[in-house]
Amino acid sequence: MEINHQQIMKLMKKLLFIFVLLGLFSCDGYIDKPKNLIDKGMMAEIIADLAINDQAIFVYPDKNMEAGTRAVLKSHKVKPDDFVDSFKYYVIKEEMDGIANDAQEILLKKDPKADKYVKDKLKQNGAVMPIVR
Repeated sequence: MEINHQQIMKLMKKLLFIFVLLGLFSCDGYIDKPKNLIDKGMMAEIIADLAINDQAIFVYPDKNMEAGTRAVLKSHKVKPDDFVDSFKYYVIKEEMDGIANDAQEILLKKDPKADKYVKDKLKQNGAVMPIVR
């Protein structure tokens, strides 16, 4: 399955929006470390796989995407509650930007055409803002 690069960019922007909202609604910068905190590398891998799963909705619009999300988490042996708790923790600790950038790098490695697309855009525009910042 080829990933549409514009859709990846839109997804990453949606993720950034979610991160910002979670940050705004947190009362303060303090949060207890979750009992089953997922390490940053695994979070990046999961987010990259979720981005790929999200793209499947354009290929298979009648499929249940929730099942795909559960399958991604199961493939990484992660419980949904642990993912959500870890996600919130990293957002509040302001570490999610780095994780999202790592996820973007994982996506680029999985799809060499995406890497070429980004590099071509950089050459064409001179400089492109990072997708997630």
